[in-house]
Amino acid sequence: MTEREFKSFDGKRIYYRLWECDNPKGVVQVVHGMAESSLRYTDFAEFMNKNGYIVVADDHRGHGRTDDCSGYTKGDMFFDTLKDVAELATIYKNLYPRLPLILLGHSYGSFLTQAFLERYSDKIDGAIIGGSAKMQGFPVVGGSIVANTACLLGRAKKEGKLLADMSFGMYNKKFKEGTFISSIKEECEKYNQTWGCGFILSNNFYRGFFKGLKTLYKKKNYKKIDADKPLLLIAGSQDPVGDMAKSVKKLYNFYTETVGVKEVELVLYDGVRHEYFNDTSKERAFEKVLDFCDGFIAGEE
Repeated sequence: MTEREFKSFDGKRIYYRLWECDNPKGVVQVVHGMAESSLRYTDFAEFMNKNGYIVVADDHRGHGRTDDCSGYTKGDMFFDTLKDVAELATIYKNLYPRLPLILLGHSYGSFLTQAFLERYSDKIDGAIIGGSAKMQGFPVVGGSIVANTACLLGRAKKEGKLLADMSFGMYNKKFKEGTFISSIKEECEKYNQTWGCGFILSNNFYRGFFKGLKTLYKKKNYKKIDADKPLLLIAGSQDPVGDMAKSVKKLYNFYTETVGVKEVELVLYDGVRHEYFNDTSKERAFEKVLDFCDGFIAGEE
């Protein structure tokens, strides 16, 4: 693994990690989740390296080494991060123009990926949307009101504790033992003890996040999705982010029926919570992602 930086559209330095391999057959770009960093994907990246894939992943604005886990940076943290992801995709597509580039977004990163598909489908060959949902309605409207009010009151840089309670806090309450992160207690403890994980994001982060969610599923945006680019939706059946699979299925129906994407696969792991890469499904999830990526190689042969 090597650690690098690139200058994004506004001059901000974005930190990222790169896992390289000899004779690569593809590139996987990871878009990490809320209150974590790209470092969390080391096991996955090393697995993909052994199977011929380069893996690259940035630390989003407000996260990891890009902003020292401050949870805050000025501007629209959702759409500015989306531009960062697009810039990194451009860099590696230019470096490896003959290799397929697959985007893998988890949780918060999955919503960035959904937005990416509506704006930058041309930059990638396919996408994996993990730990996600068709997020709309009252949770989005209510969260937006809380975040916008806090920012109007001059608390943009402050921790969005109420919003954290409304999301992470509510998800955790659904389980008597451990957290919503994983059904494996040790993995929950590992998350809580890992640098860069579990901190509280700023009100400005949440303002941008809910603003971004409001743009999803609108015809003027989703009609720009390239229906020829394959998608893989992956989640645990006990993931509260996806409403215990109900909202993930709605997202699947959205891509297949409303958008008309030609190849969409939904994989649900029974008994697994939010982090399918850190639950009883770990090895199966790794293999499933590999199979999906290998499909692009087979298609070129």
